[in-house]
Amino acid sequence: MRDCDCISLLQWALPRLHMQWRGYRKVRGQVCKRIQRRMRELAITDVALYRAYLDHHADEWLLLRDLCRITISRFWRDKGAYLSLGNDVLPVLARQATQRSDDSLRVWSVGCASGEEPYSITLLWELKLRDRFPSLKLHVLATDIDNVLLARAKVACYGRGSLKDLPVEWRDIAFDHIDNAYCLRQRFKIGITFQHHDVRDPPPGAQFDLILCRNLVFTYFDEEQQRAVVGHLINALVSDGALMLGSHEQLPIDERRLKVWPVLPCFFTPQERLRT
Repeated sequence: MRDCDCISLLQWALPRLHMQWRGYRKVRGQVCKRIQRRMRELAITDVALYRAYLDHHADEWLLLRDLCRITISRFWRDKGAYLSLGNDVLPVLARQATQRSDDSLRVWSVGCASGEEPYSITLLWELKLRDRFPSLKLHVLATDIDNVLLARAKVACYGRGSLKDLPVEWRDIAFDHIDNAYCLRQRFKIGITFQHHDVRDPPPGAQFDLILCRNLVFTYFDEEQQRAVVGHLINALVSDGALMLGSHEQLPIDERRLKVWPVLPCFFTPQERLRT
């Protein structure tokens, strides 16, 4: 399948899946390879024939939606975001939790993929912040729609490339090097719960001090879906909590229920509950 044919297919199909082409322009290769494999399974050699197949097989749209899932993930993806989390955001949230007499800091990692993001948060807490807040425990809920990725996350063994952005000293402290893989030591798995969840569904039930929803909803979903998800995220935040987006993501333009958190533009907090 030629690149131009895949682009044409995605530009036609993505709006029907409530996704936006703009988010896929740079990562379409991953999706195009999957679609090409699927077409071979169906013995379909032409994009026009695959479009016709979609028109006559409603279940194929569900499979295509899964094929369009982007799974780029690594430890400390976007170093600046983690520096801000460690230096500013998490200390503020921890102090607020302490002032509320809470005994834990609750974090939700949305679209956690193979676990690099929630484990990065745990490493940040254990190796930099835990001694400053001895009365607090960190609880991380890590959710994803892909059960295969969740299974990998629970194993917590990674290639060198997944750790390339992590401070080297942290890698040596937190991982065992086993058979060309780096496997996270058990002490850094404590406090993390992995759960199957679709971000388009209502939140898992608890309220969180910090929600990380990066490089997913506000990159790939269309505006209608983004607005629905924002409502879920607001309801899942404590009154003085923080929502973290990807560094190049923005909320829907007229979304007025969230205000920029006073750290970085990619952090937000519920405006109607913002303390002065």
